[in-house]
Amino acid sequence: MKNLVLNELVKIFSRAGTYVMIGLIAVLVMGMAGLSKYEEYDSPPKENPHWKAELEKQIVNDQASLENFGKNNSNLVQFYKREIAIKEYRILHDMAPPAGMHVWSFVGDAKSFISFVGLFAIVIAAGIVSSEFSWGTIKLLLIRPIARWKILLSKYLAVLVFGVGLLTLLFVFSLLVGIILFGLPDQPAPHLVYTGGHVVEQNIALQLIAEYLLSSIDILMVATMAFMISAVFRNSSLAIGISLFLLLTGSTLTMLLAGRFEWTKYFLFANTNLTVYLDGTPPIPGMTLGFSIMILFLYFTIFHLLAFLIFSKRDVAA
Repeated sequence: MKNLVLNELVKIFSRAGTYVMIGLIAVLVMGMAGLSKYEEYDSPPKENPHWKAELEKQIVNDQASLENFGKNNSNLVQFYKREIAIKEYRILHDMAPPAGMHVWSFVGDAKSFISFVGLFAIVIAAGIVSSEFSWGTIKLLLIRPIARWKILLSKYLAVLVFGVGLLTLLFVFSLLVGIILFGLPDQPAPHLVYTGGHVVEQNIALQLIAEYLLSSIDILMVATMAFMISAVFRNSSLAIGISLFLLLTGSTLTMLLAGRFEWTKYFLFANTNLTVYLDGTPPIPGMTLGFSIMILFLYFTIFHLLAFLIFSKRDVAA
């Protein structure tokens, strides 16, 4: 199996498009770093002696918004409760909001590029099976004395290695760029998390590592979905189109429906963003980390059953 996976990785990295994806990640990170550094130079951050008064005003506005807009939207209720609690905690413990950029805030901002990692994983997953059919090389693979499920599994594992590797590259590269351009903070401010109705302090570095690790679950699921569509329909364009559409609209549709229909919590994309549980704000009230993991496992199993059963029984000559 190891040799099969390595062979698939060689195929992935033999394509020019793979290096374009890696290069785009690097360009995006450096571009954001350049803009952040320019803004810092153009408008140097200053300590705000009136930050407590400003937070108190924001709390009043948040409370008014909670009363006016939160009545029929449970997500807004959770959002404003979290904002109010964290701001009150800062005032009570004399913790001013962080000013200026440092390495950890930069790494946190770089999380916005995780969606590109998911997109690139979709492209690889969508083509790794269907391309064998379109190029006619699938017959050469299947005449070897290796079970079909092993061939398909090796392709899937190669996709996962690529996706996790790209996510790791994003984290490490943004960390290095952040250290070089912004440096380490003298006294790292803790990350404030609202969970269980209380605000707790978390180490910001460990918090970011946890967020990146949990983001790999999101990449895992979208890549698995694209892989399944590719294996079932032998069409990379269809796999990319459907997966990309759901990736871009899934979370938005979930937010729109969450306040009206309880069954929205069973949607795939209502459960893929596990990082929300780190801040104690589930996408739909009542959802738990265990529930989301169970739903993801169910979708994961269905995707693989469809992919492996259909691929194993498919007539290659067809």
